[in-house]
Amino acid sequence: MLVKHLTPILNVSDVQQSFSWFEKLGWTKGWDWGSPPTFGGVRSGHCEIFLCQDGQGGRGTSGYASTFGPDSNEAAEKGVWMSIWVDDVDALHRHCLEQGIEVTWPPTDMPWNVREMHVRHPDGHVFRVSRGIESPGKTSGGA
Repeated sequence: MLVKHLTPILNVSDVQQSFSWFEKLGWTKGWDWGSPPTFGGVRSGHCEIFLCQDGQGGRGTSGYASTFGPDSNEAAEKGVWMSIWVDDVDALHRHCLEQGIEVTWPPTDMPWNVREMHVRHPDGHVFRVSRGIESPGKTSGGA
């Protein structure tokens, strides 16, 4: 099998509010379907995420303020987790704080050679926003 494209689908409680949240994050609305819309997509570059109102997967938060570290419980999170690879984690962190986006893990150099932060969508979906960092004699994965 050769996969040509992968599009995750997120269960959201309100498609229009999700469009607004993703726009704050820097994505754009790609399309919507229905009257009123209950399905749609957001885009960033060549990447796309479908949004399905009240269907196609789970959603919800664990109730923990942090999604990583000693004050969290990753297994209790009910939303989808996705990794997003960017050029500058710290610039996006500043942008998220300015836009009022919930940051659940601040930019941190992780032992697996990425600088990573987490943001949480209002329906509980967690985005691990990362950038590879170099270690001596080695370049990390990611984009």
